[in-house]
Amino acid sequence: MAVRIALAGNPNSGKTTLFNALTGSNQFVGNWPGVTVEKKEGKLKGQKDVTIMDLPGIYSLSPYTLEEVVARNYLLAEKPDAIINIIDGTNIERNLYLTTQIMELGIPVVMAVNMMDLVEKSGDKIHIEKLAEKLGCEAVEISALKGTGIKKAAELAVEAAKNKKSTAPVHEFAAEVEAVIHEAEEMLPEDIPEEQKRFFAIKLLEKDDKISGQMSSVPDVSACIQTLEDAFDDDTESIITNERYVYISKIIGDCVKKEKKQKLSASDKIDRIVTNRFLALPIFALVMFIVYYVSVTTIGDLLTGWTNDTLFGTWIVPGVTKALEAIHCADWLTGLIADGIVAGVGAVLGFVPQMLVLFLFLAFLESCGYMARVAFIMDRIFRKFGLSGKSFIPMLIGSGCGVPGIMASRTIENDRDRKMTIMTTTFIPCGAKLPIIALIAGAFFHNAGWVSWSAYFIGIAAIICSGIILKKTKMFAGEPAPFVMELPAYHWPTIGNVLRSMWERGWSFIKKAGTIILLSAIVLWFLQGFGWVDGRFMMLEAEQLDSSILAKIGNVIAPVFAPLGFGDWKMAVAAVTGLIAKENVVTTFGILFGFGEVAEDGMEIWPQLAATIAPIAAYAYLVFNLLCAPCFAAMGAIKREMNNTKWFWFAIGYECILAYVVALCIYQIGSLIIYGTFGVGTVVAFLLVLVFLYLLLRPYKESSTLNVKMKTVRARS
Repeated sequence: MAVRIALAGNPNSGKTTLFNALTGSNQFVGNWPGVTVEKKEGKLKGQKDVTIMDLPGIYSLSPYTLEEVVARNYLLAEKPDAIINIIDGTNIERNLYLTTQIMELGIPVVMAVNMMDLVEKSGDKIHIEKLAEKLGCEAVEISALKGTGIKKAAELAVEAAKNKKSTAPVHEFAAEVEAVIHEAEEMLPEDIPEEQKRFFAIKLLEKDDKISGQMSSVPDVSACIQTLEDAFDDDTESIITNERYVYISKIIGDCVKKEKKQKLSASDKIDRIVTNRFLALPIFALVMFIVYYVSVTTIGDLLTGWTNDTLFGTWIVPGVTKALEAIHCADWLTGLIADGIVAGVGAVLGFVPQMLVLFLFLAFLESCGYMARVAFIMDRIFRKFGLSGKSFIPMLIGSGCGVPGIMASRTIENDRDRKMTIMTTTFIPCGAKLPIIALIAGAFFHNAGWVSWSAYFIGIAAIICSGIILKKTKMFAGEPAPFVMELPAYHWPTIGNVLRSMWERGWSFIKKAGTIILLSAIVLWFLQGFGWVDGRFMMLEAEQLDSSILAKIGNVIAPVFAPLGFGDWKMAVAAVTGLIAKENVVTTFGILFGFGEVAEDGMEIWPQLAATIAPIAAYAYLVFNLLCAPCFAAMGAIKREMNNTKWFWFAIGYECILAYVVALCIYQIGSLIIYGTFGVGTVVAFLLVLVFLYLLLRPYKESSTLNVKMKTVRARS
């Protein structure tokens, strides 16, 4: 008999640790259909017929966040055979709020009270037997981190699922409230299961506008709502919330004995320094400098350099080429396998060591509780231009590589904030864009330092302006979800969980982004290597690039870039190949100008490039490449994280249009100032500036967008 068990609990309650302990390596990670919320399921160790579904961490079954909607829809529509409700024993009162809602679903529930080792250490005492009796469900003490009690929790859940005995809620609210709930229950359609009627009735009384999607018909309970609000002089959602906490307080008084604390906990002492209004930002800057320096500049860079230059550049690609030539393989097939497929794989795998080191640091900082503090620190600043404080982490990581930066957006709960972060993260110049900056600075501006810092300034300005403008559109406007932020107690994460998190993210990149960049590398190899000469389609030599398919495409698209100052086909082609990997821009110039290999900054081609376009056009070209759609690897990450084709194309389209508009304004207005050139393009540029200022400065349609409710919940050990 197949058994499905759902794992539900608050964020940072130890749910993921318990899931990993129950399933081991028998896990499947993906996304819930149609949304960017991670979906994890796995088989219970030793029992292939028992599936564990790890639901998103939630605080309630109210539809405030996308995670709560996903979890509730699963529990109502799929109706698992049992639920393991994991409770943080150090914050039992807050966690029991979700428990009272889960109990109303009519599904067998086993409550696993986690972190009991910390509870005992603090001197507190939880009477599990009394707690189980008061709630009306099975309860067990566990420590997910140490592995104690988890086997018993799983056995109780499997037994409850097989017995198919639903858990009925035993909690009751005030008599006046219970009478109204019962009245609402009587009005529900007949297809609502008897054991779920209380849940649906309460949600209707709370004016839950999304619960109607789970019902065949929605009764009019406005009279019931009016009765409650008149009796208590408050809105019904607040009334029921208060009733839940009154009931929970009674349970806590009977079942939990709290030790009086006279001293601050270790977490509180650390937070006095780490979240200090003056020290928080410098400490965070130092931490991230160390992360960036180790993972991108030193160890990560050494590993990536060895993979690119030695493993693939010196050993694998030349070895494959020699092996194919030794068996007299056709030139085109040798080129396809060695330069297209193997070199394409190398382009992907070269990033992997650097990313794994980054993901290792990220996993540690998230697991120990520090990343939650960073979001708290940055949120006050980022909210002013429409982004979450958690958006800062992906952008910082994106300065090394856009792919892990985009993937780091998963820490952002709010769907709108997450989408906006994904769209804007790659505006920050990543390591792959540095060769383009060096090329333009060296060829046109005598290696002036202002070129580099202005590139970063433009990236940051694009993020800020995009946040302000997009928040005023219908797609991102509206009543923002309450910002609930968890500050868990600091703790040392287990090595297994950190390594698992690192590998899951790394493997996700290899599978998704790797396939896209591999395919694109093969296509580029074909477009560069084949063309028509004297009416005959053939494989080309290096000096015949003007006849390649890529050159033909370049001549077609070059006029599109003429208003930006770089209408030459070689400039257009280099910009297009930069979509595969930004480093390709410099490499493509080297090939097109007759150099087989060039230095990272393209020093060999500076004279030829300087003779092709004007300096102001070169700067516009730089800005276009910085702001336009990122490399295919990053696009693959965007596609995966958006998990929606329309949103993916909207993100790519927005980035390309913004890049084109900014580059156009720089070239046209710059040409007017420097050369006195005036034309239709200049007029268009000034009109675009006016439109931009209007979008930036116009008032929000909904003032509530500016008044974001913030709630900080501190988990005390």
